[in-house]
Amino acid sequence: MRCPRCASVDDRVVDSRQADDGSAIRRRRECLTCGRRFTTFERLEEVPLLVVKRSGQRVPFDRRKIVEGIAAAAKSRPVTSEQMEDIAAEIEEGLRLDGVGDVPSEQIGLRVLERLRAVDPVAYMRFASVYKGFEGVEDFERELVLLTKATEPKRH
Repeated sequence: MRCPRCASVDDRVVDSRQADDGSAIRRRRECLTCGRRFTTFERLEEVPLLVVKRSGQRVPFDRRKIVEGIAAAAKSRPVTSEQMEDIAAEIEEGLRLDGVGDVPSEQIGLRVLERLRAVDPVAYMRFASVYKGFEGVEDFERELVLLTKATEPKRH
């Protein structure tokens, strides 16, 4: 680190502690040239998530858009706002853990569908109808077959 007094880059760390509930490290440093002590903070730099839309446009990731999409699909259904927030948070966390800065919107939509399938089949179908651009009854029938195959246990 560059000393704020003499601009020297020679220093030593005198003390290190966690700061901000563990999201940063506070370091007390001493300049080896002039002897001045100063404090620095070290934080993890998160790569901003960008969503690549079907048009090719890149927009910043916004968790609220996921929640709004789920809320529209789950209107008048027994899906709580807490469940919606949890789904959005899980998806965001998964995307961040993947470590890729640009995420296709299709990948986000598939992750939403995956989680809605387990929460509410009607909300799943509603979301799928918009996300997959259903144009007729046949699209609903095809998706319903896929949904029931994946969720119903085999009958003997």
